[in-house]
Amino acid sequence: MRRLLVLVGIAMATALPLKAQEAVTDFVLGNGMQVVVVEDHRAPVVTHMVWYKAGSADEDPGVSGVAHFLEHLLFKGTDKLEPGEFSRVVSENGGRDNAFTSYDYTAYYQRVAADRLELMMQMESDRMVNLRLSEGDILTERDVIIEERNQRTENSAGALFREQRNAAQYLNHRYGVPIIGWRHEMETLDLQDALAYYEEFYAPNNAILIVAGDVDPENVKALAETYYGVIPPNPDLKERARPQEPPQTSARRMQFFDARVAQEYVTRSYLAPERDAGDQKEAAALTILAQVLGSGPNSVLAQKLQFGTQQAVYVSAFYSGVSLDDTTFNLVIVPSQGVTLEEAEAALDGAVAEFMQEGVDAEHLERIKMQLRAQQIYARDSSDSVGNRYGRALTSGLTIADIQAWPDLLQAVTEEDILAAADRVFEIDNSVTGWLMRPVTEAAEEGVSQ
Repeated sequence: MRRLLVLVGIAMATALPLKAQEAVTDFVLGNGMQVVVVEDHRAPVVTHMVWYKAGSADEDPGVSGVAHFLEHLLFKGTDKLEPGEFSRVVSENGGRDNAFTSYDYTAYYQRVAADRLELMMQMESDRMVNLRLSEGDILTERDVIIEERNQRTENSAGALFREQRNAAQYLNHRYGVPIIGWRHEMETLDLQDALAYYEEFYAPNNAILIVAGDVDPENVKALAETYYGVIPPNPDLKERARPQEPPQTSARRMQFFDARVAQEYVTRSYLAPERDAGDQKEAAALTILAQVLGSGPNSVLAQKLQFGTQQAVYVSAFYSGVSLDDTTFNLVIVPSQGVTLEEAEAALDGAVAEFMQEGVDAEHLERIKMQLRAQQIYARDSSDSVGNRYGRALTSGLTIADIQAWPDLLQAVTEEDILAAADRVFEIDNSVTGWLMRPVTEAAEEGVSQ
């Protein structure tokens, strides 16, 4: 009965038109700052976000981690705010705030009562131009990000493995450099590095203001002009241009050994196209392909390798098309006890080959589309989720029209689209295969049975 009610709920949600549920207004201030307003009057709250079209992939060589470093430093003082005062004021007004850095963007946000929006704009616009840093701030916060790397990367065999795999995938593009930075470069980041990045990229003509929630677009426009519109643009801002990957002409393989590995596994990543403005069809097909192949117990790989041959305890496929430059399509298999990594990799390849021959189950495809439609509708209950969806897409080169077209493009994907996209992406010469392993014992190296 519970399953029936869930299915009925999903069916009702998917019957609702997506576009009718989202009221979006956008405009550009005189200094080049784009403003996007997404109205939702169901609750008196608002999410205020400033997204900079600059992330770790926009860093100069030799200062990896400076984008994330600067994100931390923006919570230090300005001409008007003492260090830590920004977050304290947000909290005292019943809100919460944070920031995050990715390859293609850096974003700062606050979620507050709708009548506190002006205060958020006042403070956020202040730190766009009036950041004040000391050598003491640099030393303290540099220690913080190095400790963050220790906790998130150095203390995790899986994180170190993924870092090396990305470096093997991207030989020339900055996506091969970790967002948090290489440790030896993080240790030398200084005040000049931070200010150089700040002065180049933190400008209104390189930023997108997103306001989602219980707001009136005209009021948002008046406030944005008051607080952001008076900030001069950076006239020297360059067009985004990163070093691109040369054609990959040979499959790459790596083995990563770490004594902390509790469960060995195999990954395969393929270079894949991202969602491009006005051209998202292949990305839509790859999004559905990942769902069909490796999302949940009903996926192709789970049915074949977990519940069929029982060669795996876990399998997955994943793809994220929101990226300024080429992204990856990824496969993972964790072998069952007694199954070697070599056998697991062969089983994974065999299952994918069988899928290409057998095609897509029509009922499974329709269930996936129904679930995606429901997820997209339910996600609109959160202004944070709405703001993130628009911010990630816009800073990655997409347009509002692309964002609004995306749900219908997913629904329009056919079996032929999926198989054609899979045939183009599953090219072994565009891949990196990685084995995460425990160290080989001397006995094993000598060929002695254990």
